[in-house]
Amino acid sequence: MTFDDMFERLLGHEGGYVCDKNDPGGATKFGVSKRSYPHIDIKNLSLDAAKAIYYRDFWLPISGDSLYDGVAFQLLDFSINSGIGNAVRAYQRALGVLDDGHFGPGSLAAAKAMSETDQIMRLVAERLKFMTKCSAWSSFSKGWVLRMSANLYYGAQDS
Repeated sequence: MTFDDMFERLLGHEGGYVCDKNDPGGATKFGVSKRSYPHIDIKNLSLDAAKAIYYRDFWLPISGDSLYDGVAFQLLDFSINSGIGNAVRAYQRALGVLDDGHFGPGSLAAAKAMSETDQIMRLVAERLKFMTKCSAWSSFSKGWVLRMSANLYYGAQDS
């Protein structure tokens, strides 16, 4: 699976322009939020621009090309939904390494030593724990759980 394939899959989770007062990210389009990108005109963000942001700001920092495809997708989706630092720390906990938020050689070595299926299952479990602690849980829990449920199906398909 390529980054392009994963991006297409992610669009199934991320919709068009939304400005929900309960969303801490503020105005959002294709998963790109005004809070994270205050200098971007979110309402008029193009799909190509969103894809470039996903690649530059999420895919490259998680070293997506060095991970199992199924894990890379799960980590990318988590990063876009909850921030890359949160996602990487949860992934590191799933791998059993220091959760410092920097995906370096130690994290990569732990990833290479664990099966794809185990990584996916542990990462989704860590994500569920993380999401229940979010202040917006009461507003968005149903959607988040449905998203993670769909990701478990993807995980079964990918591993």
